[in-house]
Amino acid sequence: MSRKPKKGYYVKGHFVAEGSELDLQLKAELKGTPDSSKTDLKRESDALQDLGKDLLTLRSDLFKRLQLPDQLADALAEAKRITNFEGKRRQMQFVGKLMRKLDETEIAAVRAALDEQHNGSAAEKMALHAAEQWRDRLIAEESALSIWLDHFPDTDTQQLRALIRQARKDMPGAHEANVQESTGLAQRKGRAYRDLFQLVRQQLGGTGRETAEDGDGAGEEADDE
Repeated sequence: MSRKPKKGYYVKGHFVAEGSELDLQLKAELKGTPDSSKTDLKRESDALQDLGKDLLTLRSDLFKRLQLPDQLADALAEAKRITNFEGKRRQMQFVGKLMRKLDETEIAAVRAALDEQHNGSAAEKMALHAAEQWRDRLIAEESALSIWLDHFPDTDTQQLRALIRQARKDMPGAHEANVQESTGLAQRKGRAYRDLFQLVRQQLGGTGRETAEDGDGAGEEADDE
């Protein structure tokens, strides 16, 4: 008596019987289980809603650069105005819904703008680091002043000399060691040390109004070496 052939199909040369454990597993992977789908969607929704909350704190110049859809921009503006807890919660749920309509490129741009606000752009970091290096070099090396003036002849020479002189006086043990042996030992909180950084930063094309330890934040590791 011949055995009735099993119903099934082949996957990569292997027979999979209908109703078998492997069959159920493959179908579940193809469709996605309801529980895992709901969990993933909830996680994605919460993440985008949190990203929307972060957008409420984004600087106006960075926000404008994003060129978000008008509906989302208006929803965020409304969320800023709402003070009622429940009203704001509902509004942020709406913001999260609109955030899900953004494509991957737009989401990446939002994350990049938030990162720039929190950590500064790569160009800003490089500019701060260059100013820190010049400041320390001017304090440490006698020859650095003439090199600086060759590059930046419009610098107020009298002010620059005065700041360098005072910064050197503020260095620990300045009367016991020569300048080059004391590289990086200037008091970071000293007025001359800070003002020298601001002057250098302005000449290098910066605003001269940095507040993060007057440049010590971006290149702290370099200063400690």
